[in-house]
Amino acid sequence: MGLFDRLNTPVFYADNSTAAAQLEELEALQSKATGETASLIESEIKNVRAGISGEKQIRYELENSHLPMYVLHDIYLEHNGLTAQIDYLIITRRHIFVIECKNLFGNIEINNTGDFIRTIPDGKRTKREGIYSPITQNRRHLELIKQIRAEEKSVLTKFLFEKSFYNTYNPIVVLANPKTVLLAKYAKKEVREQVIRADQLVSYIRRVDASSDSLPMSDKEMEELAAFFAGAHKENKTDYLEKFRKLVADSEVPEEPQETQQSTGLVCPKCGAPMVKRIAKKGINAGNEFWGCSRYPSCRCIVNTTE
Repeated sequence: MGLFDRLNTPVFYADNSTAAAQLEELEALQSKATGETASLIESEIKNVRAGISGEKQIRYELENSHLPMYVLHDIYLEHNGLTAQIDYLIITRRHIFVIECKNLFGNIEINNTGDFIRTIPDGKRTKREGIYSPITQNRRHLELIKQIRAEEKSVLTKFLFEKSFYNTYNPIVVLANPKTVLLAKYAKKEVREQVIRADQLVSYIRRVDASSDSLPMSDKEMEELAAFFAGAHKENKTDYLEKFRKLVADSEVPEEPQETQQSTGLVCPKCGAPMVKRIAKKGINAGNEFWGCSRYPSCRCIVNTTE
């Protein structure tokens, strides 16, 4: 640590999150959607809101930690065809913490084989379901970071870097939902120590740093490392909302574009709404008249004029 180092509070160095923009677009799409499409979008909105809420909880804990650290949010890395989406990357004087944030509904159990099992209410009962291990996910993130950083080293420093990598880089799974109960009594110690609640994050960082015998980084070294990861960040070109845009667009476009001709006394046999006479513009029935429900596209019932 340098003689003139003065950093004593967190520095939020990079924030690349697009979750707020995704939420705004989802809510706009939901206003146009109907039926099952609206339900699917509502489910995705809940997921995005949960993610935003969980990451805000972690940010709050870090902002009030009074620890000298650099914080990077939502870093997307690519290397040799592999990718990693890192929720938070925290650089302290002695460690780099790679955080996977989970704002899960229900209680989480980790058994003696490392399986993650979630228990959620299901009516008057509860339902247990397995979820993909966030520890496995975080381990992949670490391996990718190791490959990227190793390429920056010479032969000698690469050997030393790889030897000390897992003493310096610490993966953590943070459960951000304050109502979640973590049941890890039977989990292996190395697994149990990687999963904490959000309100334990700062004390965890303090404890791990205090137990380290590695040389502390200077302000300059910490900032250079933060700049490296900020520079390594790539734009994630995966469009997670495209499927929802397509569903909404498909629901707005008739299967066979139609033109209203006149109202009639007929009522829809499916929903009871008035039927109107239309003419098919395209398809094998182009030019033919038919009765269509006036509530289209919510109701797609049609009746041939000859019936």
